[in-house]
Amino acid sequence: MDFLNELTFELSQRYNIENATSMQAYMKDNFSFLGIKTQERRAVLKNLWKKHQHEIQTNFRGIACDLFQKKEREFHYCGVEILIKEAKNKYVIEDAKLIEKLIVTNSWWDTVDFLAKYVLGNYLRQFPEKTFVVIERFSNTNNMWLNRSAILFQLDYKASTHFELLISECEKHKESKEFFIQKAIGWALREYGRYNPNGVILYVENTNLKPLSKKEALRKLI
Repeated sequence: MDFLNELTFELSQRYNIENATSMQAYMKDNFSFLGIKTQERRAVLKNLWKKHQHEIQTNFRGIACDLFQKKEREFHYCGVEILIKEAKNKYVIEDAKLIEKLIVTNSWWDTVDFLAKYVLGNYLRQFPEKTFVVIERFSNTNNMWLNRSAILFQLDYKASTHFELLISECEKHKESKEFFIQKAIGWALREYGRYNPNGVILYVENTNLKPLSKKEALRKLI
């Protein structure tokens, strides 16, 4: 049995209707769930990952895409985790298209934020010369989740964050009425504020950000 079929079988065997109902409610009924808690799901994935290591290493892109096409959310989480680990330092230029495809597939914060921070962020670390092209494309689309990813991709950059680029993204989207965009602006600024609090505070206090963005940005900073 190949990896996808075995993972499907093993996770389906653990279906828990009570957990699934509460998980679906928490995610606003946007997705179906098998009702498997994170620790148990990761234990299953870890065992099968080890068993099918060669298959996954040689086809992690295709496997991630296939997992994102499945109905239940647990498979999407597995796809994200496989891609984060297997693709690191092994990206190719064309992976920008793959990353965009996954961000806009079954989109919600619980997958998009990991893809933005650990996949898009690591891709652009490997190919920094593509940063402005990719971020401009994501930022200028009408897709909220691509916009959010353009704001959040530097979350793991810490002191190496390109502050001018972050400010540019905040300026571009600061009038957005979308909750997830307002929240992303505040989150990104707050995270960088750990390394440059004065710069972030100065920007926020002199910029007409939405109240939610401002509140989130300054939380823990002042």
